[in-house]
Amino acid sequence: MPTDDPVALRDALSTSQAQIAALQEELDETNRGVLALYAELDTQAQQLRQATELKSRFLAYMSHEFRTPISSIRSLTRLLLDRVDGPLTDEQEKQISFIQTTSEEFADMVNDLLDLAKVEAGRIDISPAWFELVDLFAALRGMFKPVLVNPDVQLVFEEPHDISQLFTDDAKLSQILRNYISNALKFTAQGEVRVSAVMVPGVPGPDGAPAEGEITFSVADTGIGIAPEFHDAIFQDFTQIGSPIQKRLRGTGLGLSLSKRLAELLGGRVGLTSEPGVGSVFSVTLPLRLPGAQDLANGAANGTANGAAPGVATEVPDA
Repeated sequence: MPTDDPVALRDALSTSQAQIAALQEELDETNRGVLALYAELDTQAQQLRQATELKSRFLAYMSHEFRTPISSIRSLTRLLLDRVDGPLTDEQEKQISFIQTTSEEFADMVNDLLDLAKVEAGRIDISPAWFELVDLFAALRGMFKPVLVNPDVQLVFEEPHDISQLFTDDAKLSQILRNYISNALKFTAQGEVRVSAVMVPGVPGPDGAPAEGEITFSVADTGIGIAPEFHDAIFQDFTQIGSPIQKRLRGTGLGLSLSKRLAELLGGRVGLTSEPGVGSVFSVTLPLRLPGAQDLANGAANGTANGAAPGVATEVPDA
């Protein structure tokens, strides 16, 4: 029942004020805790950024330092195998060939480390331009022809149909496909490695206007295949799948991780379908035109690089 007793009203008001003060103090204490937590998170984030930057600098520095001795070793082995200083015995040729193979693998590892460091540091150059897919496939075909030493494996390039030109960084796309093809040839004892490109129609926007499509490049092999539980991990840094063939072949586990990051820089994505004992299909899907390409082109004309991804140097030649 309501009361008009002034004393009771004052007591109730005092009690309410005390409760409000207690709640305010508790809220202030919670806010101070939240602010302290945010400050700690900021400090940890800053330390993580510094550690990542130091790692990237270290990888870049060491990669550059390794290149000189590796180049010297490769040059010397090439001179020896060319018999410039005289004939070689069968055993000498075998050992020098082993040195040459190892140095080439080391060079590939150093290049992967350097590219990975550039990507993580945001200092990789993206140079989009119009190019013909038939020219890209021809270059890849010529590049891998000397290394096809297994007569039981065929490398097949399907001629692209209904696809003429693509506006993206052809060097980065070629690097992705080279990684795919190299892995496919390594882990395919017999059968074929097939490279293809198909057009993926774009989804119309809300206004019904047609959207630019995409292109999916696929490298299919008849190799050992990959179990489903490894499909997500295969594109992570330094990931290698245990298998009898893997134990005989050296590698860093960086090629697929680097391919994934390069695809993302080009506005695309990577994919994998595989079944153990049947084979694998590695794919990369890219837009017909590099995202923001028109803005980049306009920025280049004005002396700026509008539309470039943060930390990525972008050069836009005339289309």
